Amino acid sequence: MKAVLCKQFGPPESLVIEDLPSPKPGAGEVVVTVKAASVNFPDVLIIQNKYQVKPPLPFSPGSELAGIVKEVGDGVANARPGDRVIAFATYGAFAEECLVPAARLVPIPAGMDYVTAASFLLTYGTSHHALKNRAATIPGETLLVLGAAGGVGIAAIEIGKVLGLRVIACASSDDKLAVCRQHGADEVINYAAEDLREAIKRVAGGKGVDVIYDAVGGPYAEAALRSSNWRARFLVIGFASGEIPKLPLNLPLLMERSIVGVYWGEWTRRTPGEFAAAVKELGEWYAQGKLKPHVSSQYPLAQAAAALSELAARKAKGKVVIVP
Repeated sequence: MKAVLCKQFGPPESLVIEDLPSPKPGAGEVVVTVKAASVNFPDVLIIQNKYQVKPPLPFSPGSELAGIVKEVGDGVANARPGDRVIAFATYGAFAEECLVPAARLVPIPAGMDYVTAASFLLTYGTSHHALKNRAATIPGETLLVLGAAGGVGIAAIEIGKVLGLRVIACASSDDKLAVCRQHGADEVINYAAEDLREAIKRVAGGKGVDVIYDAVGGPYAEAALRSSNWRARFLVIGFASGEIPKLPLNLPLLMERSIVGVYWGEWTRRTPGEFAAAVKELGEWYAQGKLKPHVSSQYPLAQAAAALSELAARKAKGKVVIVP
């Protein structure tokens, strides 16, 4: 099988493509024939040795995929060859076949194609967990989404609307904000063109926001936190800007605001029952047409470096997908 390999840590251009033997499943493992694999920001970090998970070299990046079960190992009861599945591997998805623990498989919802399936559960799962479990949002509250045109950002907009929130989408260009509008944002802010705090005052009618969804980090985090209400919740999703913000702790104190970490992957492992219920609800919302994943570009396996570079340069709108 062909696989994208990271043989030395570095930028996407340092990746190579090689032929490797097909993986064999051990006990509790499954081999999945990859039909589509989405690109997520941790994939950009892991090949540069900047992610919390540090696999031994060489390895194939890619953590989220959709495909068909090819072979199962001993003791696997939740999958059979031929099953259509979404799978999560810490790495290894940018290949024609991927070895995955059986516990990290989810059936593809009825009617969902492979490209959509590979773009669905990590982004929508993260946003569902963030807004419903970690922020415990209440209908009528105002949600501010930073980096709103990315995969998790669009998911946050759509789930926010399902939960009855007023959504303000923030992104760095007007064409990105147009996509946010298409996915249900009530108001939009181009934070590259205007001062974020002043813009929030304008679109929020002089009021603050109740929940901040921050997948970007960097200089916008503090401005957003300063523009939030009494007992607002600041959701720490990630740091796509490459900069981890240093927030003054007087800001949470003065308004009883909460800074709330969101680590979806660890939550799925610690609370499998809650995770299964979330997957069921997301599948129902998709079937009802409430969730519509946005895939902005697709690449063949041979152009995996270009796919990663598009995400790293923050040019993507929604999801970028590799199709072997």
